[in-house]
Amino acid sequence: MRRQFLTSTTALVLLLGVGNAYAGMDEAKAFLDKEIGGVSTLSRADQEKQMQWFIDAAKPFAGMDIKVVSETLTTHQYESQVLAPAFTAITGIKVTHDVIQEGDVVEKIQTQMQTGQNIYDGWVNDSDLIGTHWRYQQVRNLTDWMAGEGKDVTDPMLDVDDFIGTKFTTAPDKKLYQLPDQQFANLYWFRYDWFNDEKNKADFKAKYGYDLGVPVNWSAYEDIAEFFTGRDVNGKKVFGHMDYGKKDPSLGWRFTDAWLSMAGNGDKGLPNGVPVDEWGIKVDANSRPVGSCTARGGDTNGPASVYAIQKYLDWLKAYAPPEAQGMTFSESGPVPSQGNVAQQIFWYTAFTADMVKPGLPVMNDDGTPKWRMAPSPHGSYWKDGMKLGYQDVGSWTLMKSTPTDRAKAAWLYAQFVTSKTVDVKKSQVGLTFIRDSTIHDKSFTERAPKLGGLIEFYRSPARVQWTPTGTNVPDYPKLAQLWWQNIGDASSGAKTPQEAMDSLCADQEKVMARIEKSGVQGDIGPKMAEEHDLAYWNADAVKAGNLAPQLKLEQEKDKPITINYDELVKSWQK
Repeated sequence: MRRQFLTSTTALVLLLGVGNAYAGMDEAKAFLDKEIGGVSTLSRADQEKQMQWFIDAAKPFAGMDIKVVSETLTTHQYESQVLAPAFTAITGIKVTHDVIQEGDVVEKIQTQMQTGQNIYDGWVNDSDLIGTHWRYQQVRNLTDWMAGEGKDVTDPMLDVDDFIGTKFTTAPDKKLYQLPDQQFANLYWFRYDWFNDEKNKADFKAKYGYDLGVPVNWSAYEDIAEFFTGRDVNGKKVFGHMDYGKKDPSLGWRFTDAWLSMAGNGDKGLPNGVPVDEWGIKVDANSRPVGSCTARGGDTNGPASVYAIQKYLDWLKAYAPPEAQGMTFSESGPVPSQGNVAQQIFWYTAFTADMVKPGLPVMNDDGTPKWRMAPSPHGSYWKDGMKLGYQDVGSWTLMKSTPTDRAKAAWLYAQFVTSKTVDVKKSQVGLTFIRDSTIHDKSFTERAPKLGGLIEFYRSPARVQWTPTGTNVPDYPKLAQLWWQNIGDASSGAKTPQEAMDSLCADQEKVMARIEKSGVQGDIGPKMAEEHDLAYWNADAVKAGNLAPQLKLEQEKDKPITINYDELVKSWQK
């Protein structure tokens, strides 16, 4: 994800005296005084203890210049502009932390993988590449690194168990390949004030026969979208839905970020469906990809997936502002904050910081939002036990092609920016939580009423159903780019949803077949299955106690269900 924000940091940079040759505890104390204060889960004594460890561990690398990179998010801007200069001042390791577009990060890490040229010493790289990293074995697995070569630069206070996203960065070999740095979910967003308006509630109940509330399923979402579209709210016509549709690389995230799983594509299983995941890719008992199309037991072009694309297109056309069809992700992002959209089914919590700015039409005078976020509704093919949405987990990744001394210096910086000393403050800025201790910090209990449900969600048992792309995907960079091109054809009307998904799964299988033929991924790479019809593979799945690929439902609009938001939050607290 995916947008650029700026942070004002000049005063801190001057305070810390970047480039200062006198790195040490004086600089650390200045940083703790001016930047951290009491905003940490650690006591001041433990903060200083952790800083002293960094000072001592960094001595062999003092004066070294290293380069690291991440995508454009508020959190990474804060790291680049505040934490990197602080780390330099405290340790004497000079860090250049580049912040570039996500697509550029993927492209550059691909280049380093293919050429072995050390472009960056450390990468904040989406955990969506976990299957890629595990199979190509071009990154250092951190489990072995922390116990072996990197032991002398691994912080005794790191507390890996406190990170909430490590199950997403652990491969089938049980090794940790990436360390989470920021994460955010893709949830349902709605106008809490409009949903609690007595006339809106009465009119909705009269028209649809059930209560206006948070939609539990897509049938209810569709009814709510229809109800609000064209409705007069406070003297202006509003829309019941928001999305984007331009054929552009950002359209790919709209679908790879678990849209198909929300519809009910794939199998049960958390963090990802087994043996068929939310991309529709099937693996065998040894985690080898065997197909993407229903003809090989996959589900990318199955009935659940086609239904997911059809609903996306129907709602975009009928219930979103007309200009949405020509928008990219970044263009569409700010639209709900303008005050004329009732709900959005696909909304990233990384937008929270932007959505709570004083003076916006969606904010109250007391600093509380007029909106809330809630768990996403699911489609008619979805079953209990499936993932319900996407969570982005940008994670520190060390390439094997990076020289060991440079990797060690980068690992020190990675631990610094994710340390308990700084994590609460960093999370207050970026709202992209990685530590359980931070989520439960008293400062977030106090701030929760102004964040529209973000804290309640991250403290809830529902959180585990939001997960990143899993290990079934054998080469994320090569496969991900196929999505926007093929689904873009459906969005533009050049192909039907079925034709677009048939083309997508065939393209994915071509890439997997090439990887299989090359042998580059060894005995954990793709091994393509024989082809049979949908009925064969559905029967095979049912016999094994699995779901995917499911047969087409006779009735894809099931009974609509809603739930009162306040009752939902109370149920979590119980």
